[in-house]
Amino acid sequence: MNSLELTTFITAVANVVSSNIEDNDIIALLGSAVTQLGDTLTTISLQRALCDKNKEQDESPKED
Repeated sequence: MNSLELTTFITAVANVVSSNIEDNDIIALLGSAVTQLGDTLTTISLQRALCDKNKEQDESPKED
């Protein structure tokens, strides 16, 4: 899936969700929850990358 297809899919999902939920407060809550999910996944991914980078540096041979 390329970036255009991904953003089109996400927009379609948002349209389906919003057309099936009439309560704006619930839509806002869902949006907030999905935003938090995305932010948390980004944090986890970056933390893993930093740990992997530090681990690689610790395991590389040191020059005297």
